[in-house]
Amino acid sequence: MFMRRLGLLAMLAALASVEGALAACTDPAAPGVDWNRCILDRSDYRNAELKGANLRDASFNRANLSGADFTEATGFRAKFVSATLVEARFDAAGLSEADFTRADLRKASFANADLRRAKLFRADLRGANLTGAQLVGADILNADFSGATWTDGKHVCVAESIGRCN
Repeated sequence: MFMRRLGLLAMLAALASVEGALAACTDPAAPGVDWNRCILDRSDYRNAELKGANLRDASFNRANLSGADFTEATGFRAKFVSATLVEARFDAAGLSEADFTRADLRKASFANADLRRAKLFRADLRGANLTGAQLVGADILNADFSGATWTDGKHVCVAESIGRCN
């Protein structure tokens, strides 16, 4: 009987910890919000203040995040597949292995962002600011860098800069 009660208590404690972990996913957008592993696909967070947010393994597929401020956010392996991120700010954000496949990143800012091993396949980065961004190992196949300011902060990519900055 004692072992059965102990097992039941352990199970209730485990459920409470899972519930507590999931509760953060319902938190409103705010600086420093903890959306670790949250699924926020198709959400609308236009112009949201998300400075310093924890977005590790979070999913924003097909979300509208235009004008959102992700400055200094942590987004290791975050997913922004087909998301709208026009004029979003990712300055000094940690985005290694993040997935921006087919994302609309026109005029977005990635100044000093960590984009190592990030997926930018077919992303629209026209007019984006990549000054100081780390792109080592990033998948930039078919990404459009037309008019983007390159990582050196001096070179602006010419029109039709697909998959590389010309």
